[in-house]
Amino acid sequence: MQPVNLARLQIHFCVLLWGFTAILGKLITLPALPLVWWRMLLVVVALLLVPKVRRGLRAMPARLIGAYAGIGVLVALHWLTFYAAIKLSNASVGATCIALGPVFLAFIEPWLTRRKFDPRELLIGVAVVPGVVMVVGGVPTDMRIGIAVGVLSALFVALFGSLNKRMVEHGDPLTVTCIELGTGTAFLTLLAPLLPHQGALFVLPGLHDTLLLLLLSFGCTLLPFSLALVALRHISAFGTQMVTNLEPVYSIVLAILLLGEQRQLDGWFYAGVAVILSAVFVHPLLNRTRRITAQPELMSTAESHSMID
Repeated sequence: MQPVNLARLQIHFCVLLWGFTAILGKLITLPALPLVWWRMLLVVVALLLVPKVRRGLRAMPARLIGAYAGIGVLVALHWLTFYAAIKLSNASVGATCIALGPVFLAFIEPWLTRRKFDPRELLIGVAVVPGVVMVVGGVPTDMRIGIAVGVLSALFVALFGSLNKRMVEHGDPLTVTCIELGTGTAFLTLLAPLLPHQGALFVLPGLHDTLLLLLLSFGCTLLPFSLALVALRHISAFGTQMVTNLEPVYSIVLAILLLGEQRQLDGWFYAGVAVILSAVFVHPLLNRTRRITAQPELMSTAESHSMID
């Protein structure tokens, strides 16, 4: 098999594994705070066992570590609100809200990267409005607080995604991930006393939750991250983004097959999802057009991303 074709299969497999994160978040009985804390802690411990990561930590300047640590706080807030949205609603709603991340990115990235705002990207924000209205109207009233928290999670993912993109070439991806998730773990430890049920953070999960947490941490975090790093050597960032935009689709299909969530949602919800995803897939097409027009040489170089979801 050609390396490019193998890389495409690897990326699709990674996105499928990421699609399971919403399902596992629903199946794990822990509240959102301890769930995220354990997920981050397990990944950090595993990364610290890698000699290359330890060498990278020792070699990285303190100022750069501080910058990645700040991004790590945003990562922690993203995961916390993402799983809180799932707990307050369901996996399908949580995954749909995360699909709004590229919409926020269309407005946040020009501001953070100091590039000129493209008016065409405003159309993306306008296009998702009816989709969001249909999604809200298609869920039970008691789930709507989950939508609000999920939209906040999408904002956080756009923020840390933009910042990671600015700093992607300043450190080894695994080392950067260790710093960001390590900082996120410490941040949640400090945050716990300020939130309700903070004592649950330090309670050992039962066997059921432990097995699912291990699957979430290693099967849906470390494994796809490592595979994605290999795949990115052979396919463009544009191709990768188009595939990763399928994650909400995989999550919703898995939620229907494994959790039967279609019984909780009506046709308006799925119509809204279709509208939102249509806008999401337009975003990388606009980016591609802009790059071809402004900087054609960038299309021939592979970009490296710190892929955390």
